[in-house]
Amino acid sequence: MHEIDVVIIGGGPGGYVAAIKGAHLGLRVVLIEKDKLGGVCLNRGCIPTKALVSTAEMLNHLQRAEEFGIQVKDYSFDFPAIMKRKDLITQRLSSGVGQLMKANQIRVIRGEGQIIEPGTVEVLDAEGQKEIIKTRNIIIATGSKVMRLPIPGIDNEGVITSDDALSLSELPSKMIIIGGGVVGIEFAGIFNTLGVEVTVVEMLPRILLPIDEEIARRLAQLLKRKGIEILTDCKVKEIKKNHQNLEVLVTTTDGEKKLETEKVLLAAGRLPDLGGIDVQRLGIELDGKAIKVDEKMKTNIPGIYAVGDVVGKIMLAHVASREGIVAVENIAGKEVLMDYRVVPNCVFSMPEVASVGLTEEEARKENNNIKVSKFPFMANGKALGMGETEGMVKMVVNADTSELLGVHILGAHASDLIAEGTLALSLDATAFEIVNTIHAHPTLAETIAEAAEGLIGKPIHIARG
Repeated sequence: MHEIDVVIIGGGPGGYVAAIKGAHLGLRVVLIEKDKLGGVCLNRGCIPTKALVSTAEMLNHLQRAEEFGIQVKDYSFDFPAIMKRKDLITQRLSSGVGQLMKANQIRVIRGEGQIIEPGTVEVLDAEGQKEIIKTRNIIIATGSKVMRLPIPGIDNEGVITSDDALSLSELPSKMIIIGGGVVGIEFAGIFNTLGVEVTVVEMLPRILLPIDEEIARRLAQLLKRKGIEILTDCKVKEIKKNHQNLEVLVTTTDGEKKLETEKVLLAAGRLPDLGGIDVQRLGIELDGKAIKVDEKMKTNIPGIYAVGDVVGKIMLAHVASREGIVAVENIAGKEVLMDYRVVPNCVFSMPEVASVGLTEEEARKENNNIKVSKFPFMANGKALGMGETEGMVKMVVNADTSELLGVHILGAHASDLIAEGTLALSLDATAFEIVNTIHAHPTLAETIAEAAEGLIGKPIHIARG
C-alpha cells in the first residue's frame, strides 16, 4: 500500500499551492523542488520585478513632488540598496512558503525528481543521494524557461535574460529590450525610471498583443512620452560586439538599422520546461512542447497530472495556482474542471494595464452587435487627488442582453481594480447589476461603475451630447 497520496515535482505557484490545498483536503503530500520554493514567480519573476516597480513608482512620485506642493531637492538612489531590498522581499516570501510547508506537514525534498513509472518517483538530492518514493498520484509542475531566440550573436557578453536583469550590480547607460510583451514592457518602465536609455524592439505590429488594441496603443503613447523608444514591426537580425558595447542590427519597415547599446535584454517569452522528466519514455502525450492535459489537469497516463507553465495554457502564476488546486481536488475525489474563460491579465507598467474577458476586437468577431463604453480617469475625483489622471476603463457588452463580455483598464491600480471585472464576468453579471452596486466615493472603483453607466445610458460625471 502506498503511504503517499501525491508527489508534486516543482515548488512554484502551481506546485506549492497544490501541496497546501492537498494537505487541507487530507492528502499525504511530498513536494520536490530542486531550487528555491516559490519557483520563477517568487524568485525570478513576479515578486522581484514588482519590488523594482515599487521603487520606480516611488521615484516617479519624487520627480512630481512639486505638483503636490512638496519641495524635494537633491535626492538620489542607491542601486545596490534597491536590489538588496528586492532580494530581502523574495527571501522573506520564499521562507514563508517553507513555513507553510511545515505548518501543513508537507515533506519537502530538495532535489531533482524523475518519474520512473506511474506511482514511482526517484529523487536525486544535492548530495547525490537517491530516494525512491511510491505514490498514488504525481503532479508535474516543473514550470518554464526563458525562450532562446535563434539570433546570431545572442551569446555575446552583455546579452542578458530576465533572470540576469534581476541580478545586475550596476545600471547600464543604454538597454535594448527584445520583446514588447508583458515582461519587456515591465522592465522597460523600471529601467527607464532608473535613468537607463531604453529601446523596445517588437517584431509584431504592436506591443502587448493579447491586450485590447486601443488600451495597448494608449499605453505605448504614454511610454514614448516618458522617453522609451518603441520599435514595432521590427526584427533583430544580428547582435555584434562593438568594443565595450553591442551593435544590434534590426530590420524595420524603413529598412535596416544599427542600434548601439550596452545591454540587450531578451524578453521574448518563455517555453514549457519538462524539468528533465523523460515524458517520451513514459508515453505522456504532448501538445507541441507542453504536456497535454484535460479539464481535470490529467495527462493521458492514469495517476499523472500536470499544472502551471509546463502545460502551456496561460502562463500566469494565478492560473498555475488554480490549476494546482483543480488537480489535487480531483485527486481527493472531487469533480472539478479548470475554467480558463475568466482569467485576469495584469501588466505592471507605468501606468498599469489590466484586462479580463474578450477584447473589443475579439467580441466583434464573435458578435457584431456589441456595445463599448469608456470612462476616463481624469473625470474621477480620487484619480485627480492622486495626480493619476492618465488612463481609462473600457467595457464591452452584448448589446442585446447587456451581458458583460470584457473589462479593460489603463491607469493607476488597474491590477487591483480588475478584480471587480473578474468577479462580474465569473457571475455572468450585466451592466445593470454593476450600476446597481453602490461604489464607495471617492474611489478609483467608481470608474468601473461609470463605464457601466455608459452601457445602459450615459456616465454621470462626463458631459455627452
